[in-house]
Amino acid sequence: MSQPESAIADAQAGGPKNGNPPEGQEPLAKLAARYGLRRAIARPSLPVYLRQLWERRHFITTYATSRNVSKYSNSALGQLWQVVTPLLNAAIYFLMFGLILGANKDIENYPAFLITGMFVFTYTQRSVSGGARAISGNLSLIRALHFPRAALPLAYTIQEFQQLLISMGVLFGLVLLTKEPLTLYWLLIPVALALQTMFNIGASLVLARVGATARDLNQLLPFIMRTWLYASGVFFSIEDKVVGPDGAGLPQWVADVMYFNPAAAYIELMRDLLMQTHEPRPYIWGVCVFWAVFALLGGFWYFWRAEEKYGRG
Repeated sequence: MSQPESAIADAQAGGPKNGNPPEGQEPLAKLAARYGLRRAIARPSLPVYLRQLWERRHFITTYATSRNVSKYSNSALGQLWQVVTPLLNAAIYFLMFGLILGANKDIENYPAFLITGMFVFTYTQRSVSGGARAISGNLSLIRALHFPRAALPLAYTIQEFQQLLISMGVLFGLVLLTKEPLTLYWLLIPVALALQTMFNIGASLVLARVGATARDLNQLLPFIMRTWLYASGVFFSIEDKVVGPDGAGLPQWVADVMYFNPAAAYIELMRDLLMQTHEPRPYIWGVCVFWAVFALLGGFWYFWRAEEKYGRG
């Protein structure tokens, strides 16, 4: 046994139950500090934590890919469900809101409008929902292995991004089928997706920390997501419903506040790029950049602060 280990073992064996060392014996904390020892689960500094995440980038991507492969392994359609699910939801909403309630009469090219909203919102919804379960659903892995816990919500977002890449190919084809032209604005779609992904990572990190202790969050999350869906203008135009086509509704600032909703902002941005028939809102770029930077930096800092607590209890 090495000298520091022997000294600590002697201190533990000889120390009284109240935790105070016998007279003339050095306290454990000072003894550990003198020999350069630290707690195994101590939270590293932020730069070190980022470096540890980068060193495990292959584990993160492999973990995300393996979850993608296994998620639909027992179903007949397999990976197609990641495209079929939002399409089925869009078909139901088109029937209810487009045909029965007549929303398609007020919006030009309503099918492209609705499908774009569904695919963009589904990406954020799945990323945030997965992040909420990232810690609470992997306690055995967390307690067995030592790694930066942020790797788990990050892997869940990468998993949803991999699914999104397939979905976007379907979305592009459907938008072109609705006779929307292919424009130079489509070249900005990767930038829009990068901003949304940054927001999704930050939001999933926040929900991962909350979900690690608030075990009832997973029961409440479906209701929260449904409310968020209805407030994000997925199947109706916020401008038309709030302000009205003739300006007879609420003031314009109410609609601007609703567009500050991050889900609504990323939906509107994608519609601006994909649909020539959709009225562009230049300030949406500023809203999307704000939420991407704020959520990523704030969410990462918020998650990192509780690094030592994950997996306990």
